[in-house]
Amino acid sequence: MMNKNKGDIRLLTYTALLAAMTTVATMIIQIPTPTKGYVNLGDSIVNIAAWILGPIYGAAAAGIGSAAADIISGYVVYAPATLIIKASMAVASYWVFVTAEKKISSLPARIAAAATAEVIMSLGYMLFEAFMSHSLAAALVGVPGNIAQSIMGAAVSVAVYELVLKRVPKLIKK
Repeated sequence: MMNKNKGDIRLLTYTALLAAMTTVATMIIQIPTPTKGYVNLGDSIVNIAAWILGPIYGAAAAGIGSAAADIISGYVVYAPATLIIKASMAVASYWVFVTAEKKISSLPARIAAAATAEVIMSLGYMLFEAFMSHSLAAALVGVPGNIAQSIMGAAVSVAVYELVLKRVPKLIKK
């Protein structure tokens, strides 16, 4: 049986690993958008972190990893909003999945969870960009890019989890 300290260290290690993976996935492909943001694959790890780590540690990995990518990439102004938006996505993705899986199978539950998280992302950045530009019309210009990122992030996270991670033995024992 694992003692509590060893379990806590393991959980923190997985959180740091998934934060780093989120940073890399966010930075590896960056397609600039008209609102000075960028489309990326980081959302796929945001959802995966939530499903593996749960709402608290998943939110930490998602928010910190995504905000770090913004800072490293020179999008520092987005980092605080990204931290909040991506952490919120992870929390929502986890809870929607846990709730939906009780009623439907794993695949549709993950699709619903990822879709919910991506709606939060699209709305969150639209509101942030409206605040920053003082114009809802200007913020709406970024919505197509956010939708493209949403589709990629949701599809990749569901596919990777269902086809690969679901078949790996449990990494974290709670």
